Amino acid sequence: MSTIDYSDFTSVQKSEQFQSLRTTHRKFAFPMTIVFLIWYLGFVLVAAFAPEFMAIQVLGNINLGIVLGLAQFVTTFIITGAYVAYANRKIDPIATDLREKMEGAGAVEIIIEASDDADYATTGKSSGE
Repeated sequence: MSTIDYSDFTSVQKSEQFQSLRTTHRKFAFPMTIVFLIWYLGFVLVAAFAPEFMAIQVLGNINLGIVLGLAQFVTTFIITGAYVAYANRKIDPIATDLREKMEGAGAVEIIIEASDDADYATTGKSSGE
């Protein structure tokens, strides 16, 4: 069994725990991305090549295209909620444990202070003034 220097970001990145974190994230992110892209591109293709289908009246002046277009937004919120639940349950415990080990080993965040040249960002002036 090898020991990991948790103060060295490169060795942490190569560790089994970090690889497990990446795998856990990818198990959700990649399939969900593919499903949503198929759903989105399907909507675009149907709108482009089957406008008569999208023009089917559903309720009053509301047609199928509007319903499916709004469903895109609903789907986005559902996927976001599902990801938050998944991350809270599966990803965050691994990430928290890894972060605590790194902090305990002395890995610190480097804070770079802005110079006076970056003053325009806080004064409301644009960079061209």
